[in-house]
Amino acid sequence: MTLASGSTALAQTAPLSAEDSDPNVMGWMQGFPPPPDRMITQPDSVYFSFPRLRWSFCHLREFLPTEEISRGLGAPIPLDYVAPAEFADLRQQIDAVTFTPQNSDEAMTWEESLFANYTDGMLILHRGQVVYERYFGCLEEDGKHAIMSMTKSFTGLLAEIMVVEGTLDDTALVRDVIPEIGDSAFATATVRQVMDMTTGVKYSEDYSDPNADIWLYSRAASPLPKPEGYDGPDGYWEYLQQVAPEGTHGDTFHYKTINSDMLGWIISRVSGKAVTELASDRLWRPMGVEQAAYQTVDGKGVPFAGGGITAGLRDLGRLGQLMLNEGELNGTRLFPAEVARNIAAGGDRSKFGDGFPTFGAGSYTSQWWVTHNDHGAYAARGVHGQTIYVDPTAEMVLVRLASYPRAQNGFIDPTSLPAYQAVAEFLMAR
Repeated sequence: MTLASGSTALAQTAPLSAEDSDPNVMGWMQGFPPPPDRMITQPDSVYFSFPRLRWSFCHLREFLPTEEISRGLGAPIPLDYVAPAEFADLRQQIDAVTFTPQNSDEAMTWEESLFANYTDGMLILHRGQVVYERYFGCLEEDGKHAIMSMTKSFTGLLAEIMVVEGTLDDTALVRDVIPEIGDSAFATATVRQVMDMTTGVKYSEDYSDPNADIWLYSRAASPLPKPEGYDGPDGYWEYLQQVAPEGTHGDTFHYKTINSDMLGWIISRVSGKAVTELASDRLWRPMGVEQAAYQTVDGKGVPFAGGGITAGLRDLGRLGQLMLNEGELNGTRLFPAEVARNIAAGGDRSKFGDGFPTFGAGSYTSQWWVTHNDHGAYAARGVHGQTIYVDPTAEMVLVRLASYPRAQNGFIDPTSLPAYQAVAEFLMAR
């Protein structure tokens, strides 16, 4: 997530509950014009501070330039819903499902967890049918929401498709695909090491540290005019060309967003298409989605492959169902089954380390998070609570969009992952 360089408030705790910080309650951007204290503006970047972010996550293209991920001109292919009476009953039943959060002795209901995690949208599909759908805060059924680092999973999926189809060699060195990378630490990494984030590159992603590399990266990528005297890199790709080494390629997993933008550059170079065009051609158009998505771009028009997509809740559900169906949707095969199977199988668990204790002993591959739990669940994940959660055993796909006050999902996992498991078990018992 490199969207706002001045967002130092990301790490503060939430002074307001989900109900009290609802943007409709707060009155953000209401009126013609809104009152001065209710306005959210550029270029001061306050739009990414809590509680303003609860409005901003549905309005990113009003702050930053974007490029469309086109859905084409055809009519959408409708999702399949259970019958209305059953849908209403299921909502009540699912809302009442109870679970015990991590490191807690007190039970919580599913509905309580939605508010605890500042949920803006929740969609659940079971055996291909929508069984639960709710909207909160800034999001309505015809709206779109920032998905943050779930964007990485789009990029990784496109790369995995190319690898399986034979158009991308994941054993190739980055410098052999992108000669312009020069002496950057990325030069001697393999494409697979970039895909699985096992590169040895220097980059810190502590959102609470104003001097972390994530903010230097944000300044490089900012589409706004650079301040007087700025002499750093201009754009994502210039930043990647000057990355220093740290550690050894292939040794261990380190979650670093610059890998995703390096991968975006690789698949664009090999395919001859921007990641937005590639996502449209291989995913959005053939999936029969309802809405075009969009992706933020840097000052040179390069799409942010590590966190820039905004999309609709239902369309993200379609992507999750496509993964669950191993590449098929609406009777059409979009990519080989091996693609989804490779991702679901996960990466090298010995390289995952213990840096994500709330997630558990998982793995990371092709920019997807794999739980290795009893259900074989895996997920696309983004800061502030974005999730596409695929549970093959339960035949369940769950999509949550949220605007949790703090960026780290470690604050959200304790009341999310057990909730997902509880709902999966409820649906399996139907």
